[in-house]
This record gives sequence, C-alpha cells and structure tokens, in this order.
Amino acid sequence: MDVIKKLLFVLLLCFIGIAAAADAVDINTADSESLMKGLKGVGPEEAAAIIEYRQQHGPFKDADGLTQVKGIGKKLIDMNRGMITVSKATPQR
Repeated sequence: MDVIKKLLFVLLLCFIGIAAAADAVDINTADSESLMKGLKGVGPEEAAAIIEYRQQHGPFKDADGLTQVKGIGKKLIDMNRGMITVSKATPQR
C-alpha cells in the first residue's frame, strides 16, 4: 500500500510541475491576452504598456525589468515572480 501512495504522490508532483510550466508567461514573447490571463494584476493597460515598452527598448533581461514599465511595480512582479519567464526570443509585435 505504501508503494502505491508513494507512486501517486510522485505522479501528483509531476502533474503539478507540468501544469505550472504550462502556465508560465514569457514577458518577451507573450501577447496582450496571454499577459492578462497569466499574470495577476495585469489588465489591458498594463499588458499594452509591457508590449509597448519591449517594442521600444528591446527584450527584458529579467522579471525585475518590468519595473521600468509605467504602471508595473515591484509588488506586482513579486506576486507573479513564479509565473514569469524571460526568453531571449524576439518579441512579437
């Protein structure tokens, strides 16, 4: 019985890890809808500001770079830190 419980626990952890990775938002490539759906506290204005900023200044180097975007503060970044990814890919415009 313990073996079954351990196996179920491992499977649950794997599922949680996959689900979390699938919900991550790459702030260098995400479109407006993805930013709003994936990040708490990001509405249409903030999403548009993120996209406009990266179009004008290039890709973000890390999540903390979002503090340069008008309307985005450290609190919002900290609240979403586990969901934010940063690729070196060319941003979508």
